[in-house]
Amino acid sequence: MAQALRLARRGLYSTTPNPRVGCVLVDAGGLIGEGWHEEAGAPHAEVNAIDSAASRGHPVKGATAYVTLEPCSHYGRTPPCVEALIAAGVSRVVAAMQDPNPQVSGQGLERLRAVGISTACGLMEAEARELNIGFVSRMTRGRPWLRLKVAASLDGKTALCNGRSQWITHAPARLDGHRWRARACAILTGIGTVRDDDPQLSVRGVETGRQPLKVVVDSRLELPLSSQVLMGGKLLVAAAVSDAEKIAALADCGAEVVVLPNRQGKVDLAELMNELARRGINEIHAEAGFKLNGSLLREGLVDELLLYLAPTLLGDAARGMFDLPELSDLAGRRDLKFEEIRRVGADIRIRARLL
Repeated sequence: MAQALRLARRGLYSTTPNPRVGCVLVDAGGLIGEGWHEEAGAPHAEVNAIDSAASRGHPVKGATAYVTLEPCSHYGRTPPCVEALIAAGVSRVVAAMQDPNPQVSGQGLERLRAVGISTACGLMEAEARELNIGFVSRMTRGRPWLRLKVAASLDGKTALCNGRSQWITHAPARLDGHRWRARACAILTGIGTVRDDDPQLSVRGVETGRQPLKVVVDSRLELPLSSQVLMGGKLLVAAAVSDAEKIAALADCGAEVVVLPNRQGKVDLAELMNELARRGINEIHAEAGFKLNGSLLREGLVDELLLYLAPTLLGDAARGMFDLPELSDLAGRRDLKFEEIRRVGADIRIRARLL
């Protein structure tokens, strides 16, 4: 199963909106075939593993399949994997976790048992769930997993008071941030960051066959038409006003606008998450300013923080990480759990989850 998980990780940047899945086939003599899901619309891991065994001249009949996710039992862009396993004649299937997709969710394993194939589920489940945390989130909560990335000084400052923030962290940390961008389905920022930094919101320096969807929260449709974010790649602008002229101008630049107002005349961020889930977005990588960061936190939409701390100080006048209300009691604090602390070049990367 550990090998199947390693194979699944090869699809880290490419399988969206599908989960990352790996499969290993073994018999009494050892490994006979292996495969992983490479991209949406392509054969699934189980089919690739069966084909791998055939190309090596190994019969699959009587073999055990180790797969990181319950084999699918429904027709999507490809036929059900359970039928491929049944046709190949495997005698046992071990899945790391049950598929959270309601279209499968136990039905795949049930179908295998119905034809006499032995099944087991739960081996290395935590690792498998972590690999597909965004897919699990979308299937069980109806919204993507939101990872909020912040680059800050050691005193918690993300930009000077005039908005300048390039560059607080060093090149290795910035490249590492692009790896996290690459695994996401969408990169989210706010209009303030676009005005201050004019970012491309693209993956650079990382080998990947796709670019994530770019999403800009822009309540009043103030996005300059000269912005780099409009130059290449799909862009979704989330607005709170329906201005036909501005929407048409953005459409001419290749952008799509969704109007999702809340009662305060801002973008309804929770509804934006729902909209992105409907579009098959599993993981969101947010790189925004302290105002949008604070709004996402206040509305309970942040699942994980990806914090890069540089060995430098910017002082009290500089901008902080999050625009949050002042606390009068420590009982109102937001607690986190450190998942990982790692040195990245001269900087420190902290990955923490909201409790």
